Amino acid sequence: MNRYRTIFISDVHLGTPGCQANYLLDFLRYNDAETIYLIGDIIDGWRLKKSWFWPQEHNDVLQKLLKKARKGCRVIYVPGNHDEAGRQFAGMSFGRIRIRHEDIHVLADGRRLWVTHGDLFDGVMQYARWLAYLGDWLYSVILVANRWFNRLRTRFGYPYWSLSQYLKHSVKNAVSFISSFETMMAHETRRRGCDGVVCGHIHKAEIKMIDGVLYCNDGDWVESLTAMVEHFDGSLEIVHWNEIKSSAAVPERQLRITKVSVNVEHVMESTE
Repeated sequence: MNRYRTIFISDVHLGTPGCQANYLLDFLRYNDAETIYLIGDIIDGWRLKKSWFWPQEHNDVLQKLLKKARKGCRVIYVPGNHDEAGRQFAGMSFGRIRIRHEDIHVLADGRRLWVTHGDLFDGVMQYARWLAYLGDWLYSVILVANRWFNRLRTRFGYPYWSLSQYLKHSVKNAVSFISSFETMMAHETRRRGCDGVVCGHIHKAEIKMIDGVLYCNDGDWVESLTAMVEHFDGSLEIVHWNEIKSSAAVPERQLRITKVSVNVEHVMESTE
């Protein structure tokens, strides 16, 4: 069991076929923390309104989080755009999971991080919501293709590969949108007087400095299968949980953790 000071998770999208719930369950079994942040789009209300999809493993993820909260883990849920209905319950608790519009997390080294999903600072979400719904539909189509493609890759012994991530990082407009989003989040973080921000929304895990502000995105559990963790010294790391699991051939005890560490010296820079 790996233990951290804090774990940040977002964009799980429970309730959709694209959700990689089994991978997240594995992650939660082998990783624990004093505090777990659920930073939006944990449950995909958009998709569930159109058609009900809720297999047992999606319920198991919620039960696992509730169990961790009962055992003393501080679990904080910050709703996003796909689970925006949860925002009306901000300030309340559900099964010891605290619901908040946003939060301020203080790292072990004293830096203050603003925690928010990020959709409220996405121009498409705010001013062209119809386009966001269209993009969500196209994204779902790509995920279906991605799922079948990876089944073939697994059969031939190849590791998981995300078609949607490849397209997102290759198309010029998508790259420009991501860059603009990151810059806007850094600007708003500075305006709020915080040292950094932790968000989700765009499904692109990242830890980097933007104009003296620490920008952190914990990724997602649909494409990149990532979380961000804080170690007990205040350093941050993106954890990639992308080992392909064959339920028939690979016992759980043989699963391995794949971590991609960021430049710790770079991340430990202070803006003070």
